[in-house]
Amino acid sequence: MRTRPRSDLMDAPAGGRRWALVWAYIFLGLFAAFALMPPVYMLITALKTSSEISAATSPWWVHHPTLDNFVELLTSAQFLIFFKNSVIVAGCVVIVTMLISVPAAFALSRMKFWGSGALATGVFLTYLVPDTLLFIPLFKIFAAFRDLTGIELINHWYVLVIVYPTLTVPFCTWIMIGYFASIPRELDEAALVDGASWTQTLIRVFIPVALPGVIAAMIFAFTVAWAQFLYPLAFTTSQDQLVLSVGIATTLIKSDVFNWGQIMAGGLLGAAPPLIIYAFLMDYYIAGLTAGATKG
Repeated sequence: MRTRPRSDLMDAPAGGRRWALVWAYIFLGLFAAFALMPPVYMLITALKTSSEISAATSPWWVHHPTLDNFVELLTSAQFLIFFKNSVIVAGCVVIVTMLISVPAAFALSRMKFWGSGALATGVFLTYLVPDTLLFIPLFKIFAAFRDLTGIELINHWYVLVIVYPTLTVPFCTWIMIGYFASIPRELDEAALVDGASWTQTLIRVFIPVALPGVIAAMIFAFTVAWAQFLYPLAFTTSQDQLVLSVGIATTLIKSDVFNWGQIMAGGLLGAAPPLIIYAFLMDYYIAGLTAGATKG
């Protein structure tokens, strides 16, 4: 019986790995090209003049590139108001989300009590409820609150700080539960033996150790608050109260006239802050999302 040469046996797995790597790069390149098509098209359109966009000669080429669309937006007081409102709302939502989700996740993952597992699952399931179903009852609640107290919350940017946590708190709590659960129990047991309270254990032991998970939750909360469109469209109407996502779509579209150059430029400028954050903190985000996937 003939046996296969040892060199062939050793070369076959290496060749298989090489072809697997080649196919992986091919599909990765195709996916990257497909994913980058919209932002590339947006950039090309943003660099065109209105007349060149109207001509519609070559959608993937710029004959006379210009930065006028970016300059007009960055020097527009209205655009700067939208940007300021978005920064304030996103920052406040991140703070509120962390103040709620971190203690909640710590309690559900460490301070075991009856029904804690079911409650943790229920917290995550609330995140699965789409915002298209929530904004109508939320609007009715704020309208009833205005009728009872005389305090108007609708059509003010700070109403978004109240409604956005309904989207961010459940998922951030779920992320932190997984990360806290991956931390060895010896740490909190040692802290409790040394006389630390649960609050001191959370602040002095768990938060420093779970910093990647905290950063991942903060990135998620910021992204949701920055990119959300439906809630600000429903709860704010005055131009001085609009955030960037809605302000660009409502002020640059007048009747049937679309200012495509500035719309694309505004979209790119609006996408820049989350992109910069992800570029610098991607490792923390991945570490936070994958926490608890393995034991040990």
